[in-house]
Amino acid sequence: MKLTVTTFLSIDGVMQGPGGPEEDRRGDFTRGGWVMPHFDAELGSYVDSVFAEVDAFLLGRHTYDIFASAWPKATDPNDPVASKLNTLPKYVASNTLTDPRWGPVTVLGGDVPTAVAKLKEQPGRELQVHGSGALVRTLHENDLVDEYRLMIFPVILGEGQRLFPERGVATGVSLVESRSTPAGVTIQVYRPTGRPEFGTAEIS
Repeated sequence: MKLTVTTFLSIDGVMQGPGGPEEDRRGDFTRGGWVMPHFDAELGSYVDSVFAEVDAFLLGRHTYDIFASAWPKATDPNDPVASKLNTLPKYVASNTLTDPRWGPVTVLGGDVPTAVAKLKEQPGRELQVHGSGALVRTLHENDLVDEYRLMIFPVILGEGQRLFPERGVATGVSLVESRSTPAGVTIQVYRPTGRPEFGTAEIS
């Protein structure tokens, strides 16, 4: 399976609490819900198209808990997002989750990169990661991500947890797709290409 990362970002790279003020208050974050003023029909169609490609989900513990408290309430079998989240296999990277109630679910403890590498060897289309910032950073550090789908919203939050750390593995990417929605959200799809090249600017 191809491992894809899909996430909402602010212009300054924050991914925390996109869906509402109370979604993720870690670190006294008070600026949640920044996605909703800009979530238009075109972006909704794009998200639906992403979920149309999924065969399994890979989630971090915190994102799993957020999703598990919300998505089971969406019971419409024709909902292109809820129907997939509620029925397809979910793998959760956690050493503390012992009694998961939102299934079907398998907990991945211990050596997560090795477990994920084995998952990618299974047949199927996409193993999708949504949110799950700490997990994404681990996957990135171990070169396990095949594609990043970044939806960048026209807002600068000024605080909150960011997708990438201040220091990490340098990675080059190629741009696969780029477009914007009427509400000003840019959709950028990238595929990692290995270690980037560096050079010195010359002035003549």
